[in-house]
Amino acid sequence: MVKVVLSERDNLDRALRKFRRKMIRSGLFKDMRRKRYYEKPSDLRRKKAKAAERRRRRRARRRSR
Repeated sequence: MVKVVLSERDNLDRALRKFRRKMIRSGLFKDMRRKRYYEKPSDLRRKKAKAAERRRRRRARRRSR
């Protein structure tokens, strides 16, 4: 859970920026985007395999240079 402790000098804009920064660092934004819609387990496996293949190709391309 993300908590933002404010001092008396903090205004609303600063508090929102702090909150957003903490949410991004904790990974909750990515998680919320990922869970916005239901994905079938088979689609998740396919997406994961594609990402792994992209990583392998990128590493191979870097090594060949």
